Amino acid sequence: MSYKKILTLPAVMTLLLTLSCSKTVEEGAPNYPTKLTDLVDPWIGTGGHGHVFLGASVPLGMVQLGPTSVAEGWDWCSGYHISDSTVIGFSHTHMSGTGIGDLLDLTVMPVTGEVTPGRGTVDDPASGQWSYSDRSREVVRPGYYATRLTRYGIDVELTATSRVGLHRYAFPEGAEQPAIIWDLANGGNWDRLTKGEVKQVSETRLEGYRHSTGWAKDQRVYFAAELSAPIRSIDYGTSPTPGKESDVPYNYAYIHLAQPTESVLLKVALSPTSTEDAWTNMAAECPGWDFDSVRKAADEAWEEELGRMRMAASDSATLVTLYTALYHTLITPSDYSNADGSYLGADFAKHTDPGYTTRSTFSLWDTYRAYHPLFTLTQTDRMRDIVGTMTAISREGGKVPVWHFYANETNTMVGDPGICVLADAIVKGLCEEPDSVYQELKKTALLDERGKDLRREYGYIPYDKMGESVAYDMEYAIADAALAEASKLLGHEEDYTYFLKMSKSYHHLFDPVTGFMRGKGSDGEWHTPFDPTASKHRDDDYCEGNAWQYTFLVPQDVEGLAGCFGGEERLIAKLDSLFTISSDLTGADASPDISGLIGQYAHGNEPSHHTIYLYSVLGRQSKAAPLLRQVMTELYHAAPDGLSGNEDAGQMSAWLLLSAIGLYQVEPAGGRYYFGSPIIDAAELSVRDGHFTIRVHDNSAENIYIQRIRLNGGDYTKRYLDYEDIARGGILDIYMGSEPRDF
Repeated sequence: MSYKKILTLPAVMTLLLTLSCSKTVEEGAPNYPTKLTDLVDPWIGTGGHGHVFLGASVPLGMVQLGPTSVAEGWDWCSGYHISDSTVIGFSHTHMSGTGIGDLLDLTVMPVTGEVTPGRGTVDDPASGQWSYSDRSREVVRPGYYATRLTRYGIDVELTATSRVGLHRYAFPEGAEQPAIIWDLANGGNWDRLTKGEVKQVSETRLEGYRHSTGWAKDQRVYFAAELSAPIRSIDYGTSPTPGKESDVPYNYAYIHLAQPTESVLLKVALSPTSTEDAWTNMAAECPGWDFDSVRKAADEAWEEELGRMRMAASDSATLVTLYTALYHTLITPSDYSNADGSYLGADFAKHTDPGYTTRSTFSLWDTYRAYHPLFTLTQTDRMRDIVGTMTAISREGGKVPVWHFYANETNTMVGDPGICVLADAIVKGLCEEPDSVYQELKKTALLDERGKDLRREYGYIPYDKMGESVAYDMEYAIADAALAEASKLLGHEEDYTYFLKMSKSYHHLFDPVTGFMRGKGSDGEWHTPFDPTASKHRDDDYCEGNAWQYTFLVPQDVEGLAGCFGGEERLIAKLDSLFTISSDLTGADASPDISGLIGQYAHGNEPSHHTIYLYSVLGRQSKAAPLLRQVMTELYHAAPDGLSGNEDAGQMSAWLLLSAIGLYQVEPAGGRYYFGSPIIDAAELSVRDGHFTIRVHDNSAENIYIQRIRLNGGDYTKRYLDYEDIARGGILDIYMGSEPRDF
């Protein structure tokens, strides 16, 4: 089915009404839309390799309740793909935008008739419990999901609070053997059940848990569930799970219901610690059965969060793309605490309320680049959660997180990206105890793990001692620069000198003959043969990239990078060639993450995200502007395949949002947001001290170059805004034109 059929006439009318109506404003004031949730299209990113979550949730909530498909594999990391309308059930946790699959816990499926529990196969519609979803009836908007299961004729509606998923099932009249299959086995992808239980505790209540291993080696989820209809009986059994066999007494509960006379509601509360805490969470957030009120509250929660970044633009598709991007930045990092504030620590012990909301799912290699710099602007009140959680993970687990979720450190990806996030918070004054946080960063940086000991021994990581050596070393250099900024601010001069020196280790990897960053051996010799367009996914000197992308991965020291090339003009010439060379990749197993190509610039993966802005740092905004416009208009679309790569837990969307308002933080922990080429007409950001308003004058598809800037009524000539300029609130006027201009 084509995506266009999903955009029904009522949906189109609602969108047009939203765009045409606004609050009464003075002449010339921005025409901001009034109903922001109507501008969110959750299907964006469900096609291609976007991997986004589709379903019901509230902003940054623990529950992501939505459909999970029969298919597994890379494009089903979130459990859903627009190309596949199969459903094995509705899972209460989902990843969003990641390149590895996990979660998809506590999958429940309403059924009728004789059904054999299990995943089944698509070539046999009678196998397993799965059904097709009727795409003509599929509805999704922030906080709500609905569909019809064609095999059973059951209409399904889903909504959520932070810790509770609420289902409403309309069984067909006179349905035979109405039931709900509670599936513990079939999460998705690489996840495997290790322990589980579904226990009936009353005529309408169930409780239990699911422990699993996969990407997270020891993931634990506890639940409390209540039905609006009585349970007639429960059968327990084991469905086949080829390749994921578990030594468990059963992996599903077949819950037979009395014949329903009206819709059956099911509410499922989650907890990271115990079933008792799950019941407490249900009592705190969803004590009753008013589905429509819960749905309304979810919509209001989304409306409030989307209102932190109000945007105006003349093109309706642009607004849909932007507000959907903002929506995607609010799925994670998710709530990982109980209603009383307690949480499961990285030491797998239960901890009492620390005074902030503990959070989970930190895709930090992705998100330190744009997501967290955006978060520090519009979510300053939640920075206590981020700083508190990441610092606690370090104290409980031994180091600052790399890629951490559900109390598990996966060590996925390279470098020390968590250091960048926390050092940035220190520099921006967003840590209540900066010295305490700093000590965790220093401890992590000095660990003898993941190549850091090699780096200290050789001055770089030799390729013959460790894979992805260039990527690891260059990411560590970025983290060291961030740590140097924090140590300087806090007065740790010796540390500043040390980490500043370490941040320049990339010099060892620059080959002046070829003009690229290359793998170097422990003997000081370059890795040969060498081809800058070559890639072998996760099995070469780079990580999800090649020499073209990694040569420019020096956002912390653009001046030093220019020195490698022999001056700024030569660096600019090399940058120019990045965007004009052929996009062909060499190698039969090139990384699929090298996507969204303009020349060898790969917007579909994070190491390139700052690269266009190097022109802005170097005072060549006229070169940055056309490329930024090309990325924003060609690599982001209001369509399922509207992203050029994995959404990556909000990073891909955060890049668009910052670029759309004309700003981007290039240096880690620098606090400088460089100017680009805004595509909005106006924006109002809710910032630390109030509101920061951006007014873009004479903007159009032709007028892509900044001509003049005024800040709070005065002329402004810097290439960037400091964090404080934005956080204290004010008015930024940007005047656009068609004539290229550098400043």
